[in-house]
Amino acid sequence: MEEKKKPDVNVEIQLDEEVAQGVYANLAVVNHSETEFVLDFVFMQPQAVRGKVRSRVITSPQHYKRLLLAMEENLRKYEQTFGAVPAGPVVPAPIGSYN
Repeated sequence: MEEKKKPDVNVEIQLDEEVAQGVYANLAVVNHSETEFVLDFVFMQPQAVRGKVRSRVITSPQHYKRLLLAMEENLRKYEQTFGAVPAGPVVPAPIGSYN
């Protein structure tokens, strides 16, 4: 049985100037339910006990897995070019609620 090839589709993605500036985050908190994953990107000042969520992304489990695979592939390529990246210490999950 011959497998049908899907036609190439051109996708246009808009990037607003404000979003293009990006935000710096040095901590990520991931939560999930049965139907979605929530990724909070947080900036923590050194020696601080409180951080601020800079960006929140809510996505489906299927897209989360594709994102995870894409990130692993990009890290592999990065390390091939620039060398291994040390993981560093694991930061415990924040306790309490966001204020």
